[in-house]
Amino acid sequence: MGQDTLRVRVARITREAEDIQSYELVPVDAQALPEWDAGSHLDVALPGGMVRPYSLCGEPTETHRYLISVLREANGRGGSRAMHEQVREGTILAVSRPRNAFRLRQAPFSLLIAGGIGITPLLAMARTLLREGRAFVLRVCTRSPERTPFTTLLGSPEWAPHVHLHHDGGDPSKGLDVRALLAHRPQGAHLYCCGPGGLMSAVRSAALGGAWPEEAVHFESFTAEPLVAREGDEGFEVVVKSTGQVLKVPPGKSILNVLVSAGVMVPSDCQAGTCGTCLTNVLEGEPEHRDSFLSDDEHKGGKCMTVCVSRARSRRLMLDL
Repeated sequence: MGQDTLRVRVARITREAEDIQSYELVPVDAQALPEWDAGSHLDVALPGGMVRPYSLCGEPTETHRYLISVLREANGRGGSRAMHEQVREGTILAVSRPRNAFRLRQAPFSLLIAGGIGITPLLAMARTLLREGRAFVLRVCTRSPERTPFTTLLGSPEWAPHVHLHHDGGDPSKGLDVRALLAHRPQGAHLYCCGPGGLMSAVRSAALGGAWPEEAVHFESFTAEPLVAREGDEGFEVVVKSTGQVLKVPPGKSILNVLVSAGVMVPSDCQAGTCGTCLTNVLEGEPEHRDSFLSDDEHKGGKCMTVCVSRARSRRLMLDL
């Protein structure tokens, strides 16, 4: 494993709602885990060689454990099924150190809008705001009470005054009216949203098309489209500079997943070629870029690549890892 990889043990698995479980992760090799702040996430190496990002939803002051929550998606890419079906209490997992691209800002008021499992990073934000005595409201949008995670916590005396639950029964038109909600921006307020694409698109349109300036609106998305082999795709080799490992990347499997399966933990987030978190320098070979993060000039230069989606035109790539 790389030097930034942590080994954790699954100490407890808790059912939070229909198809949603939380996982309490405790350190294997150390007495304390690295510190983190609200909005952070971990990359988790799963059985089968997959790697998936999961937001930390516990109390950010805790270093004796990490808490993540996972929705089982029957039609997903397999990561959530691996967590639900193969990970058990006592399982040892490799995870990255926490990273944060969704930080909580200092503001007189914070509006948090969560859709389903998108509540996870916002839950950590709400814990911080409660602890610091800062004003906020948490809007939680789900299909039904049965599919709403953390209901006991959200309905507790400390949380209830800040929380509004919205159930749409599967029809978004019957849920939260984001246009009405965001028609006015409280003085100095910041908005945070995480959830399904439809909800985030509606929030983005209502906020940025109206009273909210771009610098006060923040989104987190960790949903990526499945990696599909294209006609004509061929396998190639990747060389890890630091170890000399030569790894085969077959069609339909990403460089990122091959690296993680071999014990090379690479920072990643979107896994869709949009965020640049997994950007890696290319020392030899010619990459085939399939991302939307790098510019055309950077694509032509061929000096770096997003290993989550991009591939190789040459038979071998040497990566600065």
